[in-house]
Amino acid sequence: MASAFDYAPAPESRSVVDIAPSYGLFIDGEFTEAAEGKVFKTVSPSTEEVLSEVAQAGAEDVDRAVKAARRAFEKWSALPGSERAKYLFRIARIIQERSRELAVLETLDNGKPIKETRDADLPLVAAHFFYYAGWADKLDHAGYGANPRPLGVAGQIIPWNFPLLMLAWKIAPALATGNTVVLKPAETTPLSALFFADICRQAGLPKGVVNILTGYGDAGSALVEHPDVNKVAFTGSTAVGKAIARQIAGTDKKATLELGGKGANIVFDDAPVDQAVEGIVTGIFFNQGQVCCAGSRLLVQESVHDEVLHALKRRLSTLRLGDPLDKNTDIGAINSAEQLARISALVETGEAEGAERWSAPCELPSSGYWFAPTLFTGVTQAHTVARDEIFGPVLSVLTFRTPDEAVAKANNSQYGLSAGIWTEKGSRILAVANKLRAGVIWANTFNKFDPTSPFGGYKESGFGREGGRHGLEAYLDV
Repeated sequence: MASAFDYAPAPESRSVVDIAPSYGLFIDGEFTEAAEGKVFKTVSPSTEEVLSEVAQAGAEDVDRAVKAARRAFEKWSALPGSERAKYLFRIARIIQERSRELAVLETLDNGKPIKETRDADLPLVAAHFFYYAGWADKLDHAGYGANPRPLGVAGQIIPWNFPLLMLAWKIAPALATGNTVVLKPAETTPLSALFFADICRQAGLPKGVVNILTGYGDAGSALVEHPDVNKVAFTGSTAVGKAIARQIAGTDKKATLELGGKGANIVFDDAPVDQAVEGIVTGIFFNQGQVCCAGSRLLVQESVHDEVLHALKRRLSTLRLGDPLDKNTDIGAINSAEQLARISALVETGEAEGAERWSAPCELPSSGYWFAPTLFTGVTQAHTVARDEIFGPVLSVLTFRTPDEAVAKANNSQYGLSAGIWTEKGSRILAVANKLRAGVIWANTFNKFDPTSPFGGYKESGFGREGGRHGLEAYLDV
């Protein structure tokens, strides 16, 4: 994109990661072929290069993995918390030692910029394992009664936008509380989960405690339906979350569902404009907007609308789109052709409904899946781009006059996952935050995460909390 500076290429070396030509399923501590012998390819979104061939799990493989997890549960849950903690600490340290390798792998398989995987994803992955390792021998003091018991086998399904981080959110609290795990990563980003399986072996984790099944939605459905799974944890689309809720209705399975979002980023007239613009960019263009809690609706007070919009467009024109392995890159590739088609269709709908589109001037690479940072003005609450989750680098700009109007517009959504408030008045932050129906509310910042802080939503953004002390409850019989 246009810039006042010329940046020399600064690519991270691919040589730090060794991707095998094929991978099996990780069941009972060993890599094994799928029962039906099926495989699928995982592709790099930035180049469309085939990275590896991966085993495709079916119902028989799910059954094998759940049985392995059930066998391992008896001994794993009987270990003192201090012993389980040792394994979690060991995993955390290995993740730190291999963080450069894992960051490059994640960028290749997912398409996000290396500076995001290196500086955000991997530090948070290690931090979650360190944090829950600390809880493993303190569960009596977590606020859930004396001697809380694990549930059993946890079936976990994670999305493609933060593959390794979502894995850490799910696996770390499950193991700390004495449960065993069968995890299914997204079919477009299976590699980091398979590398994590190798980390489990490197850490000496007992066989069967963690099992990794690569595959499609049918494998995830079989995992949810398996009668010997005690807990279902899912992060993904609202439509799939609703299907899972229907599947487990009438059973005794516990569940946490972290689903879609349409976060409102509210900028008041006293907000520091340059700081707010940086927060807006972080809120919607981090990870190409492929973030469930993205600030995809910008609500700007009318009196500063033109000033904020001018500063925002100027800032978007300086973002660098291109090779995600280049350390200068701000905007990487969209994760898949399917997701790119969805983004493009919703943007076309926004234009057809009369919203005014502006895209940052940039040259898109000839191969791979790319979408320029885009914003819509002249948006009303009736527009599709203001209601539907686009899950891409697309921002809808609306205006408001009073705090009450801002709150009403922010809450006028089927989702309730996140929100942001930008103002210099602490009293206004507290007053507005108390009225917003969102699980996470940031003040004068956006997209800041910490393993000690719970995360989750309301309404069609799901239920349950992950992270913090609250994240333990979902894996305990309380």
